[in-house]
Amino acid sequence: MRYQYVVILKKDSQRITDVLSVLLCMVSVIGFSLNAFKANHYIQAILSISLALFLLIGIPIRLLMHRRSGAPVRYRYWLLLAAVGWLGLTTVPWIGAFFFLLAFLEYQTKRPLEIGFHHDRVVINTLIKQRFDWSAFNNVILRDGILTLDFSNNRLMQKEVADDEDEDDADEEEFNAFCRSMLKENR
Repeated sequence: MRYQYVVILKKDSQRITDVLSVLLCMVSVIGFSLNAFKANHYIQAILSISLALFLLIGIPIRLLMHRRSGAPVRYRYWLLLAAVGWLGLTTVPWIGAFFFLLAFLEYQTKRPLEIGFHHDRVVINTLIKQRFDWSAFNNVILRDGILTLDFSNNRLMQKEVADDEDEDDADEEEFNAFCRSMLKENR
């Protein structure tokens, strides 16, 4: 669906997600190293040590490469690699399933939160899309870089809008006029 307006909100949890991802990868390094010493087979020990070294050396190198280029750092592939290691090399495969879930959630936490405004509805693009009719709102306003959604059920959502470099953005007055007209039509 093509929306009349799309507002992209700032994400606050990226730093926390990055720290947690690195911490979990380092816990995996320790787990794989311990597993190498307890391994029954020579091949399992070599694979465990190799995976531990790959994570231990690869993550800092990848982090430096991303910092130099200015691109956002993604840890989902490292978490997936750790998940495969937990599933295939250790005696606790349920930790691998947990890491698969965390890799999926890492992507979700770094994805920009978008709110689409259409003539018949408002859609909040989260893990599970939330759709609202305009009648679900008392007021919707964008002022000074803060989007306020005042719901009819006394719920209030205020979020800071992400800085966007695009010059073709609509101004606040135009957006607020659109929202006022939609709210007036649906009362």
